[in-house]
Amino acid sequence: MMIRGIIFDYGGTIDSRGDHWSEVIFDQYMALGLPVSYEQFRPAYIEGERALARARVIMPWHNFHDVMLRKATVQMEYLKSQGMLQGVDADSVAADIAARCYEAARAAVAEARGVLEDLADKLPLALVSNFYGNIDEVLRDFHIRHLFAGIAESAVLGIRKPDPRIFGVGCIILGLEPANVLVVGDSLSKDIAPAASIGCRTAWIRGRQWRGDAIPADAPTPCTLADIPKIIAADRL
Repeated sequence: MMIRGIIFDYGGTIDSRGDHWSEVIFDQYMALGLPVSYEQFRPAYIEGERALARARVIMPWHNFHDVMLRKATVQMEYLKSQGMLQGVDADSVAADIAARCYEAARAAVAEARGVLEDLADKLPLALVSNFYGNIDEVLRDFHIRHLFAGIAESAVLGIRKPDPRIFGVGCIILGLEPANVLVVGDSLSKDIAPAASIGCRTAWIRGRQWRGDAIPADAPTPCTLADIPKIIAADRL
C-alpha cells in the first residue's frame, strides 16, 4: 500500500533530533555545573512530568518556554527537598534551564522545518503527541503549525500513547487507512509498536534513549528526519 500521508510525533522526534528530553535537560544541568548526578536527576525529571499531569498548570496559550520553566521549577523543588542544591538560587537556575531548553528546541525545529515543508508540499501531515493541551501554541511559536492538517493531542482527547487509538485518530485526521500512513516517532514503545499494531507503516528516529530502556534485537533500522523524504520517494518506485 502506497504511503499517502504521514503522522509525526512531536517531542523527541521534531524538537530534539531524536534525543529523549531527559537527556536534553540533563545536558543543561551539566552545562550549568549543577552538582547533580544523572541518578539524582532522574527522579526529579519524573516528578516534573508527573506534576504537569496531576494539575492543569499548562494553559493552551503557553509556549514551550512556559512548559520548561514549570518543569525546571518542579525539578529544583524536588532536588531541594532531597537535600541537594544547598546554596543554589533555584529560581534563577530554573529560569536558565528553561531558556536553554527553549533555545535547543527552537534550533532543532528550525533544522527540521525544511524537511517538513518539503513533505507537506507532497503529502498531508498530522501530529500525534502526548502533550499538555498547548501543542497548537508550541507549533505556532516555532512557525510550523500550518504544515499539519490536524493534531491528535493526549490532553485534549483523553487518550495517551502507547494507546494505539490515538494513532487511529491521526489516520482519521488524514482521511486515510492505516496501511497508507507512515508514522514517524522516536519511541519504540509509544510510537512505533502501537502504530504498527493498527497497520501503519513506521519510521524510527533514534537518538539518545531513556536510560535503562533496552533496545530489542528485532528493533527496526533507525533513520533520521532527513531520511523521511527518501523513504517516501522509494515508496513510489
